[in-house]
Amino acid sequence: MSIDRYQPWSLMDQLRREMARMPPSSPGAEEGVATDSDWVPAVDIREEADGFIILADVPGVEPAAIEVHTENGLLTIAGERESEGKAAREGYKRVERSRGRFFRRFTLPDTADLESITAKSRNGVLEIRIPKLAQRQPRRISVVDQE
Repeated sequence: MSIDRYQPWSLMDQLRREMARMPPSSPGAEEGVATDSDWVPAVDIREEADGFIILADVPGVEPAAIEVHTENGLLTIAGERESEGKAAREGYKRVERSRGRFFRRFTLPDTADLESITAKSRNGVLEIRIPKLAQRQPRRISVVDQE
């Protein structure tokens, strides 16, 4: 007779493993908005004195297949990495690289200049530059004596 050990946390471990396999949700994504995203590119966001820079890893994605647009204070990055046909996949022992559509959405700050955003792709990295609006400098107003 074999002894089965009771492991009370096994269901929690299984749930944790399943959740780790899910793609992370996009920061700034609206509640209730369903997206048909097959994978999520990793991004780095950096703030500089004159603007923000978003670097997104999109290896194997043609620049023409990437869509970047702004609407209502949100920046959306979407696109698709072409998938190989089933015949081309035969012979593979393991397939880990994600294929299909991707989608990321970010909330832009009020200081972002939406009209001057630029995007370029180089070596599988999408670089989006979001300049800041020129801020008005404080002006000293002199008070004159009205006698």
